Amino acid sequence: MQTTTVDVPTADGVADALLARPDGDGPFPAVLVFMDAFGLRPRMAEMAATIAARGYVVLVPNLFHRFGRAPLVDLSGLGDENRRGEVFAKVSPMIGSLTPDVIARDTAAYLDFLAAQPGTAPGPAAITGYCMGGTNALRAIEAHPDRLAAAAAFHAGRVVTDAPDSPHLGVGAVTGELYFGHADNDPSMTAEQIVTLEKALDAAGVTYRSEVYPGARHGYTQADTPMYDEKATERHWAALFDLLDRTFPR
Repeated sequence: MQTTTVDVPTADGVADALLARPDGDGPFPAVLVFMDAFGLRPRMAEMAATIAARGYVVLVPNLFHRFGRAPLVDLSGLGDENRRGEVFAKVSPMIGSLTPDVIARDTAAYLDFLAAQPGTAPGPAAITGYCMGGTNALRAIEAHPDRLAAAAAFHAGRVVTDAPDSPHLGVGAVTGELYFGHADNDPSMTAEQIVTLEKALDAAGVTYRSEVYPGARHGYTQADTPMYDEKATERHWAALFDLLDRTFPR
């Protein structure tokens, strides 16, 4: 299994990214991984390697590439719950820059890059995302339903908002399968908002699973933060690989 740093050309410059691939010639299905707000770092490389070890070519792009190459902020305080707010304040403008149009353009470039890799299987890819990456994974499959066969979002926030371009309002474009692993008691994705999302999915006839992970906090998959929950993370891996195995039967 190999993990390397690569440069992905986009319409707005070069995006640095992590590329993980299994040993062998393939062909291997492609999986996009959208990072959380804290960006490319060893934890995201570990997660990419875990997915690649199951037989997938995995790309984890720096979604904030317009602001520079990763790391963009000092993450030394990430493990300190009292200092996480400092880090988040620095990345908030970067999160806000990821409009639906930006995500649509960048996703097309990421998928083009993946498709061009030796040993990548032809056909649609899948995508998974974490925190704000989960929200943007939903936007990605809404923008490219013909190129993404499945999307998973774990502890995603702000999937339902009052904005006219709220992510949940675009689910009618989705033709693939969706999975949502919600954090419990998450202020950025409340029980009421989960109900709103599920009603939108039902009305659109989307194939999906939407589950709340009891006791798991927002950010539960991120082992380098105080939010990490080992049990919830293992459940997330089981759900993700179940989705990928159904999407790419082999």
